[in-house]
Amino acid sequence: MKMKAGTRTSKILNILLKVVGAIIIAIVLFLAIVYTVNLISNKSEQNKIEPYGQLVPVDGKNMNVYIQGKGEETVVLLPGYGTAAPALDFKALIDELSPFYKVVMIEPFGYGLSDLTKKERSTENIVSEIHEALQALNIDRYILMGHSISGIYGLDYVNKYENEVSAFVGLDSSVPSISERKIEASELRTINLLKKSGLIRLQMKFSADPIAELPFDDKTKEQMRLINRKNIFNPTQLNEAGMMYSNFKSAESLTFPKNLPLIFFIQANQPATDRWIPEHEKQVKDSVHGKVLTFEEGHYLYRTKAKEIVENFRVFMEEAK
Repeated sequence: MKMKAGTRTSKILNILLKVVGAIIIAIVLFLAIVYTVNLISNKSEQNKIEPYGQLVPVDGKNMNVYIQGKGEETVVLLPGYGTAAPALDFKALIDELSPFYKVVMIEPFGYGLSDLTKKERSTENIVSEIHEALQALNIDRYILMGHSISGIYGLDYVNKYENEVSAFVGLDSSVPSISERKIEASELRTINLLKKSGLIRLQMKFSADPIAELPFDDKTKEQMRLINRKNIFNPTQLNEAGMMYSNFKSAESLTFPKNLPLIFFIQANQPATDRWIPEHEKQVKDSVHGKVLTFEEGHYLYRTKAKEIVENFRVFMEEAK
């Protein structure tokens, strides 16, 4: 007896529907497990993070600041964008500076052990918050040393508080003329969703560990991993990413004060542009005491070239007196 074509088609469709249903259920279960594991892991890891530094009241929240050294002069360090745990990441440089200076490592909101904030991450707000932290610590005369995006914030900072800053040091610092691309709100929403879902954690688990090869002891590296998983793509940092393009544009009209000693330690071969050295040289050309030094090193040169940076920095400051 022959099976009717309609009956055969109906059976095939039923099988396909069951397969598709099973796949959907599997995906939903997978996402639910990833989400749950992420929640549990976040709570568990939070308890493993070891506090360092001190909390300073800023704009109704707490900003974490790490201080080392007792020198007569003060160096204030500002991190680059997305640095998970600045006080740990900059430890080599802090250790080299602290025999000669009082070193103050600022962890802006959304970084390290500092609180998050919903306030817009405009240069104006970031600069104001850093200044408020220093005021709370009664620090009113200092050298400003900034990595990467802090070259943009630092440029605004030294113009607003020129009487407080005695020199600016750029560590492969950003320049307004080489802008970051504009990041759309839809991109930020997608990243935020992936973070909340736990898929970012899953992706990190199966990707190469960027911290493994860093020049730190195992305990420090594990703390950096914990803080990185806590802070990566948090709402404060995502807002800062969204503001980055406009922050660069706002800085285009600014120049460093002519009488401010100005030195840049930058990579000799920036992979994205051949304008890196010329644009930094433009920033120092009108300075009464300006200098650009290059290293055969990557963007995070303060990790491996701390000794050389401090040696050259100290000579520069002596010459500037």
